[in-house]
Amino acid sequence: MAIYFYSVLKPYGEFSNFSSHAIVIDGQRWPTTEHYFQAQKFDDTAYREKIRSASTPKRAAELGRSRSMPLRANWESEKDEVMYRAVRAKFEPHAELRTLLISTGTEEIIENAPGDYYWGCGKDGSGRNMLGQILVRVREELK
Repeated sequence: MAIYFYSVLKPYGEFSNFSSHAIVIDGQRWPTTEHYFQAQKFDDTAYREKIRSASTPKRAAELGRSRSMPLRANWESEKDEVMYRAVRAKFEPHAELRTLLISTGTEEIIENAPGDYYWGCGKDGSGRNMLGQILVRVREELK
């Protein structure tokens, strides 16, 4: 049986990039993995800092989805690795998250994001579910 997650208010909401678990990468603290991921889309350090200091993960996502600033030239080839680094940095230091992730055993983990066919499963389930795949990879590494 697969494990579905999306909203931070529902079961397994801790798996969401919007969950309020800070991460530290390269000596910098980020309020959520969403803040980190969205900021990494850009080379402009001031804009990255604006995203890092966004008041909510939703606001960080809005800033990251804005095209007022150009994306990094290599973003498409790097985004999966950036997400992996963020997820690993989230689950490694937080014992309760690590335990929850490992408790999923060998189940498939699916981000039930109806509008996202890359990171989630999409409305019809045909999405790539890359976030779910990264969570499974991290789970295996942390076992």
